Amino acid sequence: MKIVVLGGAGLMGRIAVRDLALNPEVDQVVIADLDVNLAQQVVAILGSSKVCVQPVNATDRASLVSLLRGADSVVNATVYYFNLSVMEACLEAGVHYVDLGGLFHTTRKQLELHDRFRAAGITAVLGMGSAPGVPNVQARYAAERLDTVQSIRIFDGIKPPSGDDVFFGYAIPTIIDELTMPPMVYRNGDFVACEPLSEAEEYWFQPPIGLLKTHLSLHSEVATLPVTYADKGVQECFFKINYWGLSEEGLRKIKLFADMGFASTEPVEVKGVSLKPRDLFVKLMSPYTPSLDAFMAEPDDPTDWKKEIVTEVRGIQDGQEVTYRLGTLTAVGSRPTGVAPAITAHWLAAGRISQAGVFPSEAVIEPEPFFAELAQRDIHTQVSLVRSLA
Repeated sequence: MKIVVLGGAGLMGRIAVRDLALNPEVDQVVIADLDVNLAQQVVAILGSSKVCVQPVNATDRASLVSLLRGADSVVNATVYYFNLSVMEACLEAGVHYVDLGGLFHTTRKQLELHDRFRAAGITAVLGMGSAPGVPNVQARYAAERLDTVQSIRIFDGIKPPSGDDVFFGYAIPTIIDELTMPPMVYRNGDFVACEPLSEAEEYWFQPPIGLLKTHLSLHSEVATLPVTYADKGVQECFFKINYWGLSEEGLRKIKLFADMGFASTEPVEVKGVSLKPRDLFVKLMSPYTPSLDAFMAEPDDPTDWKKEIVTEVRGIQDGQEVTYRLGTLTAVGSRPTGVAPAITAHWLAAGRISQAGVFPSEAVIEPEPFFAELAQRDIHTQVSLVRSLA
């Protein structure tokens, strides 16, 4: 079984690579990345003969197709901007596909490729990381047990660093987009755009995380869950997070630069050179990510980045209003984001997901086997059920 991890030297890709390398059913893991030096460092740390490096530029269609041919599945761990082009390459190469999310708008465009993937006899699973991914499967667990679904509310709680330190736990461009782009929510049958960082709400997460202030953020779960469970009458769906793992003070620093125009993609001329402020912003922020050694550390996470992903699904069961709360807790907050697509890529390669086409994760990932695999990796899910008194 051969699995390619595109962007496998990146923050989340390297976690997927490690998980796949530890899987006895996987024979070969290919780190496909533009940064060959970093990819080779990942290989050296893992020390596994299963893992190899192949340089590739995700924008070079011919070389990407050539690399993908013969693989059983591919994990797309690149920034979501490349999702559509990578899916096109998978169609040409005839390879199953999984990604970590499309930040709502790209996900909706990806779903339009369903008929072509079905005709090709291959499968694409969209949004299978920590979030999106885990919340989608949590929502499925609850929705399957309810006669009707009134609301799906998702809360992502990350233990923030102390003080005003700036620390990015995943792709900086994605965090900047979540900070600046209007979050989408689903209300009363319509998708509605809201203000970034709006609708703040304090939410209790499991210890050691505790009470955190959460806010709306643009996310892919909202793009698919109301559609998947439309026949159950969903009226509300949103995603909230606590400053993307930053402290509130640290977030203010980043937001100040964004408000001043550093997140803009409109080119400006500086001393005869045209550049996008956003590109400079991302470059200057790149040192504020964990070191390679820290991010590959197991079982301890030196960043102390604890995380719980919670989905609350309210609806009617046997004539009574109930709320399911599913909370997935990990001591290493980055781990589910790399592990979830690794599990999915393995299932795709092994033929455990048989439907051909393009699907959101809640449509094809069986909840209980998935949660069991997470538990083997010290990522534990708890379910509670609250019934309203008559």
